[in-house]
Amino acid sequence: MKYCTECGAEYQDAAEKCSDCETSELVSMEEMRRRGIPLATDRDTRRFVPAGTAEDPLTKDALVQLLETEKIPVYPRARAGGTVDLLSAPAAAEWWELLVPEDHAVRARQLVDAEKEKMKAGQEEAERAAEEESAAPPSTSGET
Repeated sequence: MKYCTECGAEYQDAAEKCSDCETSELVSMEEMRRRGIPLATDRDTRRFVPAGTAEDPLTKDALVQLLETEKIPVYPRARAGGTVDLLSAPAAAEWWELLVPEDHAVRARQLVDAEKEKMKAGQEEAERAAEEESAAPPSTSGET
């Protein structure tokens, strides 16, 4: 058997290239081990832990993008999984849990907390502006 040096996928000996990583080479298991490249069948032993939550899909997407930009693997997991959960969960429940590898947890939590503070400040500023706009007297531009 041969293995892709990029993704670790297994191929028959007759295979010439990986169907997913076309530019990588295919080598024997022994060569993969010698190079220290994990096989696709090697078990991922990373432990993922919560780094934060998001209340809605847009916030979740923004936080996931932030973590991915920082090269932190992230797995967003919906905390409500079905109709029963939606009916029985309190309305204020946070919807997404962001899981990261344990060795990235501290940095990920710092990033998530800082980003949520920026989002909150932006929301408060928008609310103040809306209140000021609604409290302002209507303009008279001379139109009839």
